[in-house]
Amino acid sequence: MSSTEREFVEQWRNAAYNCYSSGHKFCREVCPVTQVTRNEVHTPTAFHANVVAMEKGLLSIEDVARDYVHCTQCGACELRCPNTLFTGDFYRFRTRTVQLVKAVRALAVDSGIHQPGWQRWVEETNRQKSEPVLGDVPVSQEHVRDWAAGLDLPVGGETILFCDCEGAFHRTSVPRAAARILQAAGVEFGLMREQWCCGGPAAEMGYAERAREFARHNVEDWRAVGAKRIIVFDPHDYISFTEDYPSYFGDEYDFEIVLFVELLAELIRTGRLALTRPVERVVTYHDACRLNKRKGIHEAPREVLRAIPGLTFKDVDHVTQWSYCSGAGGGLSIERPDLTAEISRRRVEQAGGLGVDTLVSACVWSERPLTEQGGKLDQPLEVMDLLEIVALSAGLEDTP
Repeated sequence: MSSTEREFVEQWRNAAYNCYSSGHKFCREVCPVTQVTRNEVHTPTAFHANVVAMEKGLLSIEDVARDYVHCTQCGACELRCPNTLFTGDFYRFRTRTVQLVKAVRALAVDSGIHQPGWQRWVEETNRQKSEPVLGDVPVSQEHVRDWAAGLDLPVGGETILFCDCEGAFHRTSVPRAAARILQAAGVEFGLMREQWCCGGPAAEMGYAERAREFARHNVEDWRAVGAKRIIVFDPHDYISFTEDYPSYFGDEYDFEIVLFVELLAELIRTGRLALTRPVERVVTYHDACRLNKRKGIHEAPREVLRAIPGLTFKDVDHVTQWSYCSGAGGGLSIERPDLTAEISRRRVEQAGGLGVDTLVSACVWSERPLTEQGGKLDQPLEVMDLLEIVALSAGLEDTP
């Protein structure tokens, strides 16, 4: 066993034994990957058991690294785990499978074990400073602000709108809706001088040092323009800025991170944004895993939807650990696009069963696979971002 592997095992052995000894395996039934593959080595339980086996010299990182591709890092297993459910309230304990998966992936990279898709993805992100958005959309720093054409947005200021890579290069209607909403509500904000990837995906895939490089650049850019408040609409960015960045920079990290969905609910609640135009749609809401399961945020988007006139909202009956996943997170769509497609297919099938015509999400990364699968239903389902549908109701049609 290498010194790096030994250090990893020592760090994670107690968490692994906590899982391995409970034996309940409730996590399997809420894991979106296991629901599809029914493969025991893809379960959160197996992820912990591997650590025990590594400690005893029965397995090495080379033996198990590929298994850890099979995780969207949605966090459902952590919520469903008896160790979280039964002892969490008393001991403030929560099983940390998501962090374990990230740690194993980082150990694999440190050991020279790479997943081909992830390696290409991170190398290309390093070259272009933005993620190579899935598909053939060209990505470059020269065009990272093209989405804002015609909106007359300043650069810099105390409040920055951070536009993630998927929004900047693929679903450009989402950041445009975000900017128009902020302008209509009188929120002053600017853009970064040079925006790089948040670094979250690199961290999720195990490329920890690369993720820190992206983070260092973005924080330096924020400080250079006098930013104190960062608004994000992508839940993945929100995780990066509220969990990864504080761990990188410690007490020196003193930015206020504002989640757009929560700001949006406040703007509507206080009357700063008026929703006056009826939207005659029947919709349900797709809980983004990183908001609902990871951060416990599920009321604000529902509050927004219920405020839209003319809209019929049919809520799902699955929330918290039971809520559905799109399969788009944790790099799964890069290494196992077949699994992402099947997880999304099941998600839109559930939505279609409610008799809705629109599935509303607040996560730009989930919207691509959900859109692809929604179009294949017998009664095609349109996928919209929450910001897009709010912009419609606020009379903020986009006319670039």
